[in-house]
Amino acid sequence: MTVTLADVAARARVSPATVSRVLNGNYPVAATTRERVLRAVDDLDYVLNGPASSLAAATSDLVGILVNDIADPFFGIMAGAAQSEIGVPGDGTARAGGEKLAVVCNTGGSPERELTYLTLLQRQRAAAVVLTGGALEDPAHQAAMAAKLGRLADAGTRIVFCGRPPLPENDAVAAALTFDNRGGGRRLTEHLISLGHRRIGYVAGPQERTTTRHRLEGHRAAMRAAGLTGTAVSPEDDRLTVHGPYDRRSGYEATLELLRREPGVTAIVGANDSVALGASAAVREQGLRIPEDVSVAGFDDLPFSVDAVPALTTVRLPLYEAGARAGRLAMGTETPPPGGIATIRAELMVRGSTAPPRGDRPA
Repeated sequence: MTVTLADVAARARVSPATVSRVLNGNYPVAATTRERVLRAVDDLDYVLNGPASSLAAATSDLVGILVNDIADPFFGIMAGAAQSEIGVPGDGTARAGGEKLAVVCNTGGSPERELTYLTLLQRQRAAAVVLTGGALEDPAHQAAMAAKLGRLADAGTRIVFCGRPPLPENDAVAAALTFDNRGGGRRLTEHLISLGHRRIGYVAGPQERTTTRHRLEGHRAAMRAAGLTGTAVSPEDDRLTVHGPYDRRSGYEATLELLRREPGVTAIVGANDSVALGASAAVREQGLRIPEDVSVAGFDDLPFSVDAVPALTTVRLPLYEAGARAGRLAMGTETPPPGGIATIRAELMVRGSTAPPRGDRPA
């Protein structure tokens, strides 16, 4: 049975005229109403008209790049690199008609917004979609994502993940470039343990994100291997872990909490470099020195990390290289990795913010 505009209006609880305004984009509509209409379009798999239906398998010159926060260098670097591969080459060798328009879609970390952007890109018959960063670990959202990506792929859209693990049992994704967050987290904590640290606080990211879980799992694996914690997550693990957003303020506030819970902590690991900067500020505010009293480490190796004082020990992810590769995969100018999945290694960068605990320093 053909889905009509009236069906969409009934599902979204708006008038057919409002649906038309949302789909044509020619009249201001409240954001909440727009999202409700687009959700109804998605749920009913509504196609605008007959000619549009016949073009469903044809793609446009649009490529969407989805990021959680374009102001975060982690996402900005990847998006910029991907866009540089999607745009017209600077040497003038691009074939006529081969140009693509890359549009960065900022979700703000909202799962609803992520699905809304994918719906909009589907309506525009996007040639490709690049999704960056960790995924939300929610079964309902994962199912909705799998269904949406399946529709996009069926319509001819090439889908690439960059820094995001593949969805289970889903073949809609052309290629997935995943970061070795577990390995990087483990190597970072092993470095601190090798210096003599035993009381290590951890400022983690949001609990529902894959990146958060994988980095924390790497940290705790290193602690278990060194005999510093039990074989399962214990109350002590939770005592030395505080979750929050991936930003400086979270690092600052969580570190104050960790120092309150455990004044004897000698090292603090931030879930990313921005968090580590906030942790450093909190350590100094308590009259402690870095690294003499407390070592601080981060993750990602963002550009400012080497310029921090002292320079930040961190885990380097090749964000630019990964973003550029995702752009080439989206354009079809690079062959997908075997099995469609490639794991990108994380590299430990030891700098001045970590050192042996003060009591273990040689005289």
